[in-house]
Amino acid sequence: MKEKIMLTAEGYLELETELNELKTVTRPQIIKELKEARAQGDLSENSDYDAARDAQAKLEGRIKELEYKLEHCIIAENTAKDIVNVGSTVTISYDDGDEDTFKIVGSLEADPLDNRISNESPFGRAILGSKVGQKIEVESPNGSYFVEIKAIA
Repeated sequence: MKEKIMLTAEGYLELETELNELKTVTRPQIIKELKEARAQGDLSENSDYDAARDAQAKLEGRIKELEYKLEHCIIAENTAKDIVNVGSTVTISYDDGDEDTFKIVGSLEADPLDNRISNESPFGRAILGSKVGQKIEVESPNGSYFVEIKAIA
């Protein structure tokens, strides 16, 4: 069985939008560039043609990758607002009183700089299934620490 890719509804929409853009805008543009480069004559020494072929190969690879991801994904249905799940926005507090808010997402959507934490990360795995008020131990390369779930949205 193939591995399923976990996505939030927003993540699915972003990939779908990118795929549509590549197929309807970028692909026709590259085909036009190829035609123009071919019209220049000798293809063996035509750098414009080589560049357009490279761009086409990268484009087709990205289209195949997106189609695969969209075909093999599971969209997280975050219906339980009282338990941490993929799609939850979670506010946690540390022992020192500091608080952070994260969105738990599938690994493809993770962006720690934007507070989007993967469900497959040590932190994400530790807090999945938790409820408000629960204290959870999180294992990290620098040792374990505790967080408390303050809010789930």
